[in-house]
Amino acid sequence: MPSRPDLWQELSSAMAQDGFLPAGTLVFFAAVAHAFLSPSIVRLGREGARQGRLKSVLLHLLGEVELVFVLWSFVLVLLMACWPGKGWAFAARYLATGDYSADVAQGPSKYVEPVFVFVIMVMAASKPVMSLAAGVLGRVARWLGGSPAAHWFVVLTLAPLSGSLITEPAAMTIGAMLLSTQFYRLKPSEPLRYATLALLFVNISVGGSLTHFAAPPVVMVAAKWGWGLKEVFAQFGVAALASILVSNLLYLAWFRRELAALRPSSEPETTEPPVPAWVVVVHLACMVWTVLMLAAHQLPMILLGLVGFRLFVAATARWQPAPGWRGPALVGLFLAGLVLLGGVQGWWIAPVLGRLGQGALLVVSTVLTSFNDNAAVTYLAAQVPLFVVPGVQAEGLRHAVMAGALAGGGLTVVANAPNPAGQSILAPWFPRGISGGRLLVWALVPTLVALGCFIWVR
Repeated sequence: MPSRPDLWQELSSAMAQDGFLPAGTLVFFAAVAHAFLSPSIVRLGREGARQGRLKSVLLHLLGEVELVFVLWSFVLVLLMACWPGKGWAFAARYLATGDYSADVAQGPSKYVEPVFVFVIMVMAASKPVMSLAAGVLGRVARWLGGSPAAHWFVVLTLAPLSGSLITEPAAMTIGAMLLSTQFYRLKPSEPLRYATLALLFVNISVGGSLTHFAAPPVVMVAAKWGWGLKEVFAQFGVAALASILVSNLLYLAWFRRELAALRPSSEPETTEPPVPAWVVVVHLACMVWTVLMLAAHQLPMILLGLVGFRLFVAATARWQPAPGWRGPALVGLFLAGLVLLGGVQGWWIAPVLGRLGQGALLVVSTVLTSFNDNAAVTYLAAQVPLFVVPGVQAEGLRHAVMAGALAGGGLTVVANAPNPAGQSILAPWFPRGISGGRLLVWALVPTLVALGCFIWVR
């Protein structure tokens, strides 16, 4: 049996066969660097706006982190169209499918997840769903005393765990909006704001792993690896519960004085007519439909559900305002751009993952996740033959790559598909923009806690 070439030989061979691959990777890392620089670009744009400069408009556009990957996707596609041996036909097919090696007949299946996130965000942010979530979590918080600290702890615990049923994007939308209205409006310090954002991101990433149909990195590989509800919960469910509780308690202890000093808002509550139960039920049914169609990879059915939802909202306008589109649309565009840029990275990620033992794979998977969507990391791992072959070794490698992808999903905005949704909702509470470096620092502790819990349960 011929020996496998070393990593550099395999990468060199891939580059020799297709010279566009390293160029596509350079564009991807340029986009990642741009995403980290977005807060600084926003500040420059604001300084220019005071002087009425036209360039401030361009800086504001370049500083929108949700648009970073879309802008660089245009660069990638144009470069692909001009590349010798590729051309416009190849670039157009790639733009349509999001798959670098697919044939045209496969269609735009790669865009199911971005469209799903957009649709589920619109539905989850509706008034009936938010009222239901706020009511349930509010009762639990009142049972714990009803203080701002109690609301903070309950939202950061139960909202992420609900992601295992209503999916992570919906949980992120609900959690971020409740934190915005119940916690961030109390104007906590900047460290506490970043610590809360980091906890939300990490907890959402691990909180969807109690089931096999809610977390994008799990959905990508569950069928191929033979994981059902029992297998996923046994490997990751208990560890996820422990991780969320331990991380929240650690930060609760760290910020205990500031959290205790916060006082509920004295602003008078507006009296609005209650939403009828049947309206809430229809909204929940629309969300269930969307989740089922995601599992079936039925993009037209997801869009059909959105049309039906919008018509229902228009018919029940007396109980709810029209849904917001801008935030969900920006997040959907962000993920679509990530699909396009990430589709050219398999040539180096898969060989790297295929050469690592369990310990090294856990670390590398976590690091790769920090600058590449964790669903893409697990998807590429599923293409490595060693991960597919049944056996104890393969099962250990699968657990390692999944644990790293889940734990690392809160380190950056691009690490997990729902993170841009949370950032879009909470960005107004960060006047200077959300700093990727500060987010990374405050996310390290809950990430390490999650890794420790996954290792301990294993």
